Amino acid sequence: MKKIFSLLLLSSLFFCLTGTALAAATLQRGATGHDVRVLQQNLQNAGYVIHSIDGIFGNETYRAVINFQRDTKIKISGIVDNTTWRALEKAPKKSTPALPNAPALNTGTAVPRLPVTVPEGPPFLERSKVTVLLATAKKYIGTPYQFGGATPKAFDCSGYLQYVFRQNGLTIPRTADEQYKLGQKTTLRRQLEPGDLVFFTTYEPGASHCGIYLGDGKFIHVSAKKGVRIDDLDDAYWKPLYYGGKHIVK
Repeated sequence: MKKIFSLLLLSSLFFCLTGTALAAATLQRGATGHDVRVLQQNLQNAGYVIHSIDGIFGNETYRAVINFQRDTKIKISGIVDNTTWRALEKAPKKSTPALPNAPALNTGTAVPRLPVTVPEGPPFLERSKVTVLLATAKKYIGTPYQFGGATPKAFDCSGYLQYVFRQNGLTIPRTADEQYKLGQKTTLRRQLEPGDLVFFTTYEPGASHCGIYLGDGKFIHVSAKKGVRIDDLDDAYWKPLYYGGKHIVK
């Protein structure tokens, strides 16, 4: 009896010291329940977008896990294993960020200007800035593809767009489906202007691949096989996958 009590005491002590169970539940898309709610709360505390702590491992939770794994440089799988749990436990809680371009307090130290976070809906890209933005995009032609990539070492499609816009002082969402919420939907391709966004349906329903429209039916994006490149919307591969364009140039 004493032996059993000692084991229980040791187990409790281990839990208190580490903050986690000896064998944390492995979670993936489709899972539900208390462990998922704990996961969502941890992700939200770490600063990732979780609108509802509902205990359902859906697309939003999956994207947050992918982004967390990318940011913490652990294997990007979308599956929450012991490694991901441990990283979440160590992740610092994020406070509410300061408003962009907030006026400096009278401390004698200048406050750096932050990129402007783009609102959903209305066009936001100044027409005068399109040429520079497209030049930035073309600068990375040939950069290889990597799932979760968001730097000039390697990009995925949405990471590439986010990086290009950030280099031009604008912060847009990280994933293709979130980027599709930007701007105004174009019903006809001839309504597209250079600098607008184009989207395709590839590995999952809806907007799952994205690029920047260059004009004359061409767009720049990240190909899984050839990296950053220019393709034609009428290409035999891309034409049937075209999901729609979003007008962002004002």
